[in-house]
Amino acid sequence: MDEIRKSDSGPPEFSPKSGVISERLHDIVMLSRDFERHVGQALMVNSTDLAAMEHLMTAGPLTPSELSRRLDISTAATTLVVDRLVALKHVQRHPHAHDRRKVVVVPEPGSVEKAFTELMPVIGGVAALEAAMPEADRAVIEAFLGRVVAIYTTALEPTRSGI
Repeated sequence: MDEIRKSDSGPPEFSPKSGVISERLHDIVMLSRDFERHVGQALMVNSTDLAAMEHLMTAGPLTPSELSRRLDISTAATTLVVDRLVALKHVQRHPHAHDRRKVVVVPEPGSVEKAFTELMPVIGGVAALEAAMPEADRAVIEAFLGRVVAIYTTALEPTRSGI
């Protein structure tokens, strides 16, 4: 049964009883945050700068306005992010291929390589775990994780729609 506890300094706290799977998902969330901080420290960037680099590494070169939309920050704040990343030699500004009034932000190959060096133990470890798993187990886990993603997506819909 779920439990509602009285809080001394505010509204009551709702604490659903969780099983081992919920606890492991919580552990993954917490470890993921720690790992993100670790990668950011290795690259000497803050979390916003790291998120910008992630977008550039996955999407390729982006204009500052495209990066601003992806980060959900102002164009002025994005300019500061790009300035910091340029100063750290993580990215370069290049002229846009088709619009000479625009620039694109391009990740430096050395920074991409350093980021992947930090990320590969986790990416490779999870990939190896998945590859070694029997197909039936993989199907159950894929279905479960798909439902977890749907729960998060549904919970974020009001935020994403601007409500």
